[in-house]
Amino acid sequence: MDLISDRGRRVTIEELNTTRLLAHARKQAHQRGFDDILIVDVDAHHYENEHYDEFLPFMENDVFRQLTMSGRNKKQQPGIVPIPTGYQDMGGRVTRYPMRSTEKTEDGRIRDVQLGHRWMDAMGVDYSCLFPTGMLNIGLHPQKEMEVELCFAYNRWLTEKVMPEAGGRFFSLLCLPFSDPAAALRHVETFGERKHVGGFMVTTVRSNMGVHDNAYMKVYRAMEERGLAIAFHSGVNWGEPAFASCNRFLSAHALGFTWYNVLNCTNWVINGLSERFPKLPVIWMESGLAWIPFLMQRLDHEYMLRPSEAPLLKKKPSDYMREMYYSSQPMEIRDYDAMETTFRMINAETQLLYSSDYPHWDFDLPSTIWDLPFLSEKGKHNILGGTAARLFKLPPRNEKQKENLKRFGNLVVA
Repeated sequence: MDLISDRGRRVTIEELNTTRLLAHARKQAHQRGFDDILIVDVDAHHYENEHYDEFLPFMENDVFRQLTMSGRNKKQQPGIVPIPTGYQDMGGRVTRYPMRSTEKTEDGRIRDVQLGHRWMDAMGVDYSCLFPTGMLNIGLHPQKEMEVELCFAYNRWLTEKVMPEAGGRFFSLLCLPFSDPAAALRHVETFGERKHVGGFMVTTVRSNMGVHDNAYMKVYRAMEERGLAIAFHSGVNWGEPAFASCNRFLSAHALGFTWYNVLNCTNWVINGLSERFPKLPVIWMESGLAWIPFLMQRLDHEYMLRPSEAPLLKKKPSDYMREMYYSSQPMEIRDYDAMETTFRMINAETQLLYSSDYPHWDFDLPSTIWDLPFLSEKGKHNILGGTAARLFKLPPRNEKQKENLKRFGNLVVA
């Protein structure tokens, strides 16, 4: 059976299979021997909007559950999560978007698990940290109660239904309802010790957030005590007043994904949260790497002129930033000398975590890291999976991976 893509090209059902679409990725993984290297993708996504009927019943509040489910039928998709002004559609050039629903999966098994394993196997990825897509904008919801309810329902569904079926290959940094500190604490206490939970993720696209507010201190302490990580996942919102003058989505996209992490990282560092929670791993996600050297230099310069305004700091802001973790995607590889300097400044060989951001249009394959000419062998192994294996206590999946993890000091002994 032939189908018509958004660009008018005839394609077959077989062409839309994830394994077929990533055939070159599979070939690339085989050529580089990725099956013998533990690869952990710390930022991949699925389309949770396709599963509203499965996780909305987990909402605790009767009223909000009724509001969200009342419009659910085959012809109506209620706007449960706000959509920031903008577009990421590629005009039909990426067929896995508009024709995703045609891909065949086995009955009786969770569809996202099957699709996830397909792209992971194609790329050579062993473990993947699974994030939602639409819910990354949950911080823009005008009702904080809705953020709380949706996060709770989604986290229950993910930990109770999805990950147990994934054969241990999925883990998650669960969505934290950051608009409500008390509810965020309850989420940590409820889900923090569940299997396959490596920590919690804050969606940074929101109108008002002060990560340094005292109301969050109990939340951070609860995560630190449980050995969990906190991640700040950036995004884009063309409707943000700061981007009002941008007349192209390209501009808002380039600035937005860096801006939200620049802002929150600044507040985290200058307010001494790294001193208050020294054992809490902090990860900055999906904002690339180019912003980090800029912020290091800028904050160091300001701090040396006005140190009295950051009394908790015992060293320069850049020193704290070098102890944090960063996800790699999107890699801004246009100048290898600049990239090498960035890697040096952030201690990338111990602090950088590979991320694909699949299935989004700008995703990066593991070769993006492996092919960098200036990285040592140890650095490549650490970034692709060794550091994440240590951070999230992930075991090797074969003997060769075990040997490599042991060789570079990343083998976690249960």
